[in-house]
Amino acid sequence: MALADLFPKNDFHFQMGLERSDPARFFQPTAQHDGIIRQRAHWLQAAPEIYSALRPEGLALLDETLTLAGKWQGLRTPSHPDSPSERLRALGQLWEPDFLLLRLDADGEIRLYGGCVCFPSSWRLSEKMGRPMKLIHGPVPGLNASLGTSIHKFLGQLKPGAAWQRTNWGISASPELNQHPDQQLTALSASVQLGEAWLRVEHQALVSLPVSGGILFGIRIAMHPLSEVQADRVAAARLGRALETMPAEVARYKNLSEAKAKLVELLRA
Repeated sequence: MALADLFPKNDFHFQMGLERSDPARFFQPTAQHDGIIRQRAHWLQAAPEIYSALRPEGLALLDETLTLAGKWQGLRTPSHPDSPSERLRALGQLWEPDFLLLRLDADGEIRLYGGCVCFPSSWRLSEKMGRPMKLIHGPVPGLNASLGTSIHKFLGQLKPGAAWQRTNWGISASPELNQHPDQQLTALSASVQLGEAWLRVEHQALVSLPVSGGILFGIRIAMHPLSEVQADRVAAARLGRALETMPAEVARYKNLSEAKAKLVELLRA
């Protein structure tokens, strides 16, 4: 995907931007595999309760996901008598992307029941577990109002056999993959310079789990120096406009309030 395609052509707005993709390809190893896996192993071994979680309702979702991992890439993870949590973390140390396990329940709500998230974008997995999708998205100003119904309808009708991909982006003062709140990373300031900011892109994949009635949600993080965006005039113009027209409450949520004006200036330099 070209950098410019990450951003709206007009004013800032939330967009679904879904494209069909091959799920096996999304989860396959990349040239950065060894370095990414070392980081994942570190966080999952240092603080498994922070970077992984599984509720009893998620066990069938995990088992089906492990079956798919074996089918897609021949991955072999521990089986019984290892605990479900151990099997979850084992997969988390084999796959490069983070992953979440969701299910459409009988009451019509889509809830989060498990996952390994070693590289969160300033959120805590523990605070999302067992919650409906609309509450998970609740902290994002305007998201439920603009896309909530469309997201729920799409996930509820997700068909097996293919992945649907989309992207989400933010801007960070750190190139670190792991941006868990406990890391207390430096925030962007009003005097940010070009070499002090990174575009953080979440490449997301949605895959149906037809046997368990669940949804596998993969998140692959990519970091781009802001200078790379600035060098692409179309991307720089679109990102600058998105920042300039971003509602104040969204800018606060994305930790961009102080730096937004300076970032626009840098992109237009």
